[in-house]
Amino acid sequence: MLYDENLFKYLAETDSEIMDAMKEELARQQGQLELIASENFASKAVLAALSNPMQNKYAEGYPGKRYYGGCEFVDKAEELARERAKELFGAEHANVQPHSGTQANITAYLSFLEHGDKIMGLSLSHGGHLSHGHPVNFSGMFLQVVHYEVDRETKQLNYDALEEQALREKPKLIVAGASAYPRTLDFKRLREICDRVGAYLMVDIAHIAGLVAAGVHPSPVPYADVVTSTTHKTLRGPRGGLILSPAKYAKTIDKMNFPGTQGGPFMHVIAAKAVCFKEAMTDEFKAYQRQIVANSKKLASVMMENGFEVVSGGTDTHLFLIDLSNKGITGKDAEKALEKAGMTVNKNTVPFDEKSPFVTSGIRVGTPALTTRGMKEPEMEEIGRLMVRVLENIDDEKVISDVRNATADLVARFPLYE
Repeated sequence: MLYDENLFKYLAETDSEIMDAMKEELARQQGQLELIASENFASKAVLAALSNPMQNKYAEGYPGKRYYGGCEFVDKAEELARERAKELFGAEHANVQPHSGTQANITAYLSFLEHGDKIMGLSLSHGGHLSHGHPVNFSGMFLQVVHYEVDRETKQLNYDALEEQALREKPKLIVAGASAYPRTLDFKRLREICDRVGAYLMVDIAHIAGLVAAGVHPSPVPYADVVTSTTHKTLRGPRGGLILSPAKYAKTIDKMNFPGTQGGPFMHVIAAKAVCFKEAMTDEFKAYQRQIVANSKKLASVMMENGFEVVSGGTDTHLFLIDLSNKGITGKDAEKALEKAGMTVNKNTVPFDEKSPFVTSGIRVGTPALTTRGMKEPEMEEIGRLMVRVLENIDDEKVISDVRNATADLVARFPLYE
């Protein structure tokens, strides 16, 4: 059992309803195949670090320069987190205080831009993120935004077209990175484009941070003016944010993060980030990241072999998109049917999608959480076949029930938190 009865007995005595909800959520995680690309399972060490008395400490400021007394031990934790992040990613500076990836993006924008400045970011429907300039998000409200898109034929980025657009629009900053783009990003080329138009380069590696840390995906750190990330996706740490930058921007970024956009940091989460960074330095973690990509490629190939259209024809990363248009079903319906069968994915727009974001023509599939459970290519074959059965029989309750039994057997072979 994940929870420690000696600790959680206090919660059970105080609030049995919340304790029950926690147990139910653990059972859900144990009992389903988690294929949501942005989700993962943190280690016991990370979870232990999240439940620590540093939660009680206010520590506004930075190590050695706090606005509160009694910070000598939380200073130690934050210094460890900062130094490990710098070592892990080869960065000159790291700020580990952002509460989330979007919070890190807020700090990054405000460090380099003023209200109304123009940015270029990948369109959300083409794989970008809300915080890369979508009009309903602060980034689209605060900034003038021009979106770039993938090529209509290849569904991949065309860097020549991106350069032409940048020369025409002359943005002050270009945002690279994505939440649903399955191909390797060319950071060197993006740097060259930024230099040609006089723009800053901001790279959001929230999804691929673990791949970058392990050398499975090229690093943007040598090329970017600022790199932002979450710590809980492929990096497999606690939910939180991270900012990396050259030393010349350190003071500006730190001041904008605090007091500019945040108050007190979450010191228990920063402690857990330090644990996560240490775990990411191991050979086991590097092997894990390689397996994530191998699993993603294998699962995508199984789907393609069975007549499903994988956007861009495959994947280089931890995720891929399936365009269900040729199957006559929506992403919304596919998500529901797969969840009933014991597999969680999320509906997702595909490039040039004609359906609304609440319905979509596709689903996004990821392998980080499956790989954390120890699954490899044979299991991807099995999962692919199960997905095909459901998606080809979406209204057949007998098929869905049979698949649910099969997924239950599979997760039982790869338990969580033994």
